[in-house]
Amino acid sequence: MTTTVLSPLLGVGLVVAVFVGYNIGGATTGPAFGPAVGANVISKVLAAALMSFFFFLGAVTIGPQVVETLGGDGQLLQNADVFTMRANVAVLFFIGGALFVGNYAGVPASTSMTAVGAISALGFATGELNWAELGSIASWWIVAPILGFWVSGVIGRYFYPRLNAWIAIEGSEDELLIRFERDGLLPRVRFRGGGDRREAFGAVVVVAIGCLMAFSSGTSNVANAIAPIYGTGEVGMYPLILLGSAAVTVGCFTIARRTLDTLGNDITNLPLTAAIIVAVVSSTIVIVLSSLGVPASFVVIATMSIIGLGWGRATRTTSISEAARGEETRVSVGALTAEEEGEAVPEIGEEEPTDIPRASDLFDPATTARVIIMQNVVPLISTVGAYLTFRWIPVFGF
Repeated sequence: MTTTVLSPLLGVGLVVAVFVGYNIGGATTGPAFGPAVGANVISKVLAAALMSFFFFLGAVTIGPQVVETLGGDGQLLQNADVFTMRANVAVLFFIGGALFVGNYAGVPASTSMTAVGAISALGFATGELNWAELGSIASWWIVAPILGFWVSGVIGRYFYPRLNAWIAIEGSEDELLIRFERDGLLPRVRFRGGGDRREAFGAVVVVAIGCLMAFSSGTSNVANAIAPIYGTGEVGMYPLILLGSAAVTVGCFTIARRTLDTLGNDITNLPLTAAIIVAVVSSTIVIVLSSLGVPASFVVIATMSIIGLGWGRATRTTSISEAARGEETRVSVGALTAEEEGEAVPEIGEEEPTDIPRASDLFDPATTARVIIMQNVVPLISTVGAYLTFRWIPVFGF
């Protein structure tokens, strides 16, 4: 009778993978459920529970396809045998370290781009990189954010006021809009004040979108924590998914409380309706790409969706007649305020040209540039650091 002994390096690799999953849970819960918690629709505990469940659901259904792309034989790496335990620990170290740099800079970085960079560096250093697969992934990384920008831009220009009128939630500091009462055998859902139909609809939409974001995060992000270990062949796919999802759950119930307090650094600082639009567009794109086995970056797609939505809302108040005359584009702050308050909004080109700043006042171009730059610098740190390590440090045996 033989006994399987956990090797020290495998143990270290699993610990680092858990740490990566823990941080994924902490970083993604805020963007997913920040709008719902910020509007006092649900509690932080319920947000963490929903995030954990739907992340696992995405990880166990579509997630394996992305894990195969990053850690499977003949995928991103032509020969997964280069995933030795030493290389595995190093790859996870560079993924976690680079993401820490992004978090320290206050910029949400792409875990998918960072992970692909570190794994690609391993393949390049060993001559096992599948350039065709990497090119396919990189192509989607270019197309997806552009698609998110234009879809959100069209929504912002033509449909935002109507959507904003449908989704209306009056925040309350005293009482949750949705709560569970345990006065019977099974908990029952209760809405604040008996449940105004319009407000209840908005609440359900906000929570449903959070669940969609959690699901999309699971489809793509679980691979970033477990793919290197899966590539070694020492642990099966589904035990690793369970381990990664458990680590994400711990992060959801602990460090995610801070991101929920601040509503995150990216889409959750938008008006509620705008946050929902960005979440729907970004999550849908991520889910589609994950189903194709492409590790997608929700953060980058969401960032470009935010920019597109702001651009669309700005240009909707441009006077068509003035544009035809070649005059300077102007944006009505009053119209934008009316949208947020649910008031009647004039048709495009019919706004009063009073108190009208430039479109750039709707979002800060300098901040936008800083975010985009850092979102590319963080994966670059992971890629370059990993390549130099695998190429020049003999201990890895390559």
